[in-house]
Amino acid sequence: MAASPSLELPADARRAVRHADAPGVGERIPAHSAVCFGCADLPHGLRLRSWVADDADGAAAVWSRMELRPDQQGAPGLLHGGLLTAAFDEVLGAVVSLVTRPCVTARLETDFRRPMPIGSTLWLHGRVDGRVDRKLYLTGTAHLDAQDGPVVGTARGLFLKVGMEHFLRNSRPEDLEALGVSAEQIRAARG
Repeated sequence: MAASPSLELPADARRAVRHADAPGVGERIPAHSAVCFGCADLPHGLRLRSWVADDADGAAAVWSRMELRPDQQGAPGLLHGGLLTAAFDEVLGAVVSLVTRPCVTARLETDFRRPMPIGSTLWLHGRVDGRVDRKLYLTGTAHLDAQDGPVVGTARGLFLKVGMEHFLRNSRPEDLEALGVSAEQIRAARG
């Protein structure tokens, strides 16, 4: 069995900055897909809203907001922990999209610090700490009810830049076709 990729920022990592076409500081990051569980406005989704942040050191960063709803409970009255991990995956993916596209999650680690009551608001901060070739190293924090509120969780992630063929080979054809990809393009990518 192969070892999990390291989440430690390598010494040779370079700073990752926003690409020229990315939204500017303070601008909302639009949903990347109308069917995304994390950022689309779906009744059963997380419904995260994200904005480009201005980190003091110039790192690519975002702030995201999530309202904790009754249908997201694990223990009575508390957010299901898996949904915090899903939220971190979305937030870190949003900040990666400011630097490069397309990317996928290679590894994600979540630490839970305190309970998250239903009816609260989570403010999640994500940033790219560095980049080595196609690997992007990220960190995140989740705060309760305000951007400077109590920290309820932290995350570290490793995302990998991939080519579009990754999605052409692995996504369901009907979902790709709904996005305008032709059946011929899908067949060609799958050999």
